[in-house]
Amino acid sequence: METESEPYVRLASLRQLHRVVSRLNTARSLADTLQTVADGVVEGLGFELAAVNLVRPEGDLVVAAVAGSQLAESMMAGRAGSRASWDRRLSMGEEWGDLRFIPYTEGWVLDDDDVPQWHSTGPAPQTPEQWHPMDRLLAPLYASDHELVGVISVDKPRNGRRPGAWGREALQMYSSQAAIALSNARLRSNMQRALVRLEREQSALRASEESFRQAFEYAPSGMAVAEMGGDQHGRLIRINDALCRLLNRSASAMRRYSFSDIVHPEDIGTLLRTSAEGGRAELRLARRDGSYVWVSLRNSVVADTADGPRFLLTHVEDIEERKRHELHLAHRASHDSLTGLPNSAELRARLSGRLCARPGPVISGVALTDLDEVDKGFGPGFHFDDTGSGVIAGEGLYDPHHQHAVAPSGTVPGEKGLAVLFCDLDGFKSINDRFGHNCGDAVLVEVARRLTAGVRDNDTVARMGGDEFVVLTDGLGPAEAQDLAVRLRNAIIPPIRVDGRGVRVGASFGIGWAGCGMTAEEVLQSADQRMYVEKRSRSKGQRRAG
Repeated sequence: METESEPYVRLASLRQLHRVVSRLNTARSLADTLQTVADGVVEGLGFELAAVNLVRPEGDLVVAAVAGSQLAESMMAGRAGSRASWDRRLSMGEEWGDLRFIPYTEGWVLDDDDVPQWHSTGPAPQTPEQWHPMDRLLAPLYASDHELVGVISVDKPRNGRRPGAWGREALQMYSSQAAIALSNARLRSNMQRALVRLEREQSALRASEESFRQAFEYAPSGMAVAEMGGDQHGRLIRINDALCRLLNRSASAMRRYSFSDIVHPEDIGTLLRTSAEGGRAELRLARRDGSYVWVSLRNSVVADTADGPRFLLTHVEDIEERKRHELHLAHRASHDSLTGLPNSAELRARLSGRLCARPGPVISGVALTDLDEVDKGFGPGFHFDDTGSGVIAGEGLYDPHHQHAVAPSGTVPGEKGLAVLFCDLDGFKSINDRFGHNCGDAVLVEVARRLTAGVRDNDTVARMGGDEFVVLTDGLGPAEAQDLAVRLRNAIIPPIRVDGRGVRVGASFGIGWAGCGMTAEEVLQSADQRMYVEKRSRSKGQRRAG
């Protein structure tokens, strides 16, 4: 039966409980909330000692706050117990609602587990209602989804008795509010950490962007950013000062173009074949004045964000000086150093480029079903390819669009061919002997000039070596080739002024005809032999005249 004082005691306890619960939501951090929970048990629920064990991400529980005893705090704070040991404790003892009471008669089995614990000192109880120093009372803290967030362990009630119904209810009410406060504090803490991490990431991103901006803007070589995909694919959207200076164009003007708009027409294929990711190319870009500069392009793909648009970053390096040096070396390797004409190797390369190794007739309008019959008409070694547009002779497949070089027969009007005029200077050795090699070199330079002036722009005049020259000219008939040889001989005969004196040289020409199936060497030997035949013939005529 309830005494007259008990309602007043309960009312005072409710006020005290309300006061400590209200303080739970005033803590500013998770650590403050934990300590407030432990302090509230001691100050508002009538226990002399309380510890809050917090569940860590890996599952173990650590003593996060202790109230009521500095010695207990120094002995327990920061120590952890395994989740298995805690689950064992919460599954044994007496159920007081959500609370778990483990009397000393059962708790002795827990003395050797890894859960940090503290027992107050005192005499053994004389009655069952008295609190034993080895008794354990645990208040689990559950979140709204019934996930365990922590456990409050209490010890040594001030009145020395085990909690009654009202004391148990008050502890249970307090633990439910404490669980809410801890969940909220943990959420705030996680949000604060996330905000700090986000701010750090944004700060690092800003620093990275600024670093990229400075590296981009002040790079000593050209750099550009272009769009990838969409209607504006390839359009330049960002250009640094170095590239603007290299092309003598303003950044605003450059943003109207893509590289394909300003690349040399001969290099457009190179640009289109250049890979976006890690691609490299050497090509020419147009300056504002219409001239071109050789550059090396190096591509890489960058993303604005993790899932954002992708851009093409292109590094543009000026290689004009290197290219000029390479072209100079290539020209020296393929041209005569004295006259500037193509040398013997270059002539053979150009001539070989016009000749296929073994010509095959090209027949059009032949149905695939008739190939076997047509094949028989050409005899062994000749057969058609799979398309029916060309003929394979021996082992070589020839391009049906190749225009075979064939020597004119001289009997068919209008026949044209690829003529090779072999020129040997007459009397050149005597000039070297009488006037020296400097005079001889000057004669060779003038002869080269006169030969070049006497042919078409697409013809080739080459120096074979010594006093021998070769003219390679296409699209002439036999009579036209003879006329050209006469004109060139007449151009060489007039005196050549060297150091105030006039010297003369003659010229003998031999005309050969190039045809597919011949080698370049065979064509040149043929023209050389005809030149010697002509020279001997003229020499005999001059002796008879004398």
